[in-house]
Amino acid sequence: MYGSSDDSFSIHPLVHSWARLRLKSEPQRETEKAVEAFETIASALNRSSEHSTADWVFERQVMPHINAVTKHIPSQYLALSITKILDKACRLGEVLTRHGRYKHALDLYEQALAGYEKALGVDHADTLRTVNQMASVFGNQGQYEKALKWYERALAGREKALGVDHPDTLRTVHNMASIFGNQGQYERALKLYERTLAGREKALGVDHPDTLDTVNNMAILLRIQGQYEKALEWYERALAGRQKALGVDHPATLTTVNNMALVFDEQGQYKKALELHKRALTGYENALGVDHPETLRIVNNMASVFDDEGQYAKALEWYERALAGCEKALGVGHPTTLTIVNNIAMLFGKQGQYEKALELYERALAGSERTLGVDHPDIFTIVNNMAFVLGNQGQHEKALKLYERALAGRQKALGVDHPHTLATVNNIALIFDKQGQYEKALELYERVLAGFEKALVVDHPDTLSTVNNMASVFENQGQYEKALEWYKRALAGRQKALGVDHPDTLTIVNNMAVVFHKQGQYEKALEFYERALAGREKALGVDHPYTQNTLHDLIDLHECAGQTERAQSLQVRLHTPKSP
Repeated sequence: MYGSSDDSFSIHPLVHSWARLRLKSEPQRETEKAVEAFETIASALNRSSEHSTADWVFERQVMPHINAVTKHIPSQYLALSITKILDKACRLGEVLTRHGRYKHALDLYEQALAGYEKALGVDHADTLRTVNQMASVFGNQGQYEKALKWYERALAGREKALGVDHPDTLRTVHNMASIFGNQGQYERALKLYERTLAGREKALGVDHPDTLDTVNNMAILLRIQGQYEKALEWYERALAGRQKALGVDHPATLTTVNNMALVFDEQGQYKKALELHKRALTGYENALGVDHPETLRIVNNMASVFDDEGQYAKALEWYERALAGCEKALGVGHPTTLTIVNNIAMLFGKQGQYEKALELYERALAGSERTLGVDHPDIFTIVNNMAFVLGNQGQHEKALKLYERALAGRQKALGVDHPHTLATVNNIALIFDKQGQYEKALELYERVLAGFEKALVVDHPDTLSTVNNMASVFENQGQYEKALEWYKRALAGRQKALGVDHPDTLTIVNNMAVVFHKQGQYEKALEFYERALAGREKALGVDHPYTQNTLHDLIDLHECAGQTERAQSLQVRLHTPKSP
């Protein structure tokens, strides 16, 4: 059957089955056709590092053929160790990696590696390139120790064959730094980035794209650690360099613009974040197309800003656009697609739509387990998020079981002191707090706090969230002075790191108002509630759940103080019931 609209054709299943049976009856002919198919598919793929939307869509369309080719290509054909054949195998491996088909990619790379070793030797540049590619796949799978082992082999070989400052050697050092970053070993990552940067500046120049890649990644590392001002300094250097070397609308330049927006989002500067995301989005749409995966990444990031602002309907609209695009370009089981499914689930969780959230988490979990395996770090992120929803539903025992699974997995994959591991410990402490097991909760919070202070910085948002949580336990125990002491520490840290009007800062202000209220210190409570309310109205809007919660608390305060008229005057501003 021929499709005149898109120059495509399809074969009837019966004809297809007959052809396969016919080929199986002629093994030599079957081998020849498998080789021919391999050559045809590999030659049709774009060899450039730049991939347009059309390339992604084409790769998706031919993916069933790529899977068939990798399954049926005779091992003896790749074992011929002809470099032209091996190069094509690696090209297919790159496509499979891009589309999240990591196991199939590794199978091809392993065969290609054996061929290169036989034909060229273990230290040849092409051999070591394949070793480096295999390490990258292990990194994508979350097998960080395995990735480092392969990167170390590539590094030793490249240092020996090419020298310590050769661009290929430095690329491996750069990749190892990224793995250490994923493991939460930020100091080791920073040292390797610094080595890479010094080498690239010397060998390539300060404005070379590869040099600027390292500058950009160092900024990412600083952002993760909560060193926002330093991160922005490095991003500005990367941006200036990329604009000069590549142009203002080059995808790499736009990536830095997007990354700067992420910093402003975390700082609560949502207007600035959206401005930069919009600039990046317009550039990507013009350069790559509206449905390119990189474009859709920006769409997802814009959704996240709307989410953080409490504009949940708008956030959902943008998440759904990102999801539809990724399903089309990458497929429903691609890790990027499933990340967006996870994000939508989180959005429903924030809105109290717990059943919807759990349904989407289950979809994300099932898909991720199929694509990434049951021990990938992304799996435990989803499990952790599911547990959080169950905790909000009051299903504490179910939540604890899932948290235990997430904790065991994260400890094994990332280590006991990784920030993600500590986040799960923090969430377990939250459950104990809700159950009234305050001593258990405090014990875990102390472990988390020590870990965060060691891994991050003392004023990192995650560190200060734990300080806030410890204050909450003391508050629940009726130890109000101790609670205020810890809230004040959290407040000072957040004001310094995020500013006085950041939503997270205002959360502490509101929490302190609640304690003053409980102590009967109505004047102080009023002062803090009014500060929290004014700040939240400005930063989040009058209809945001947090703003409405502060309004509820303020009305309650006036009623307790016998100020009925003031309470009634505020009632008209209430639009939603108080959220838990």
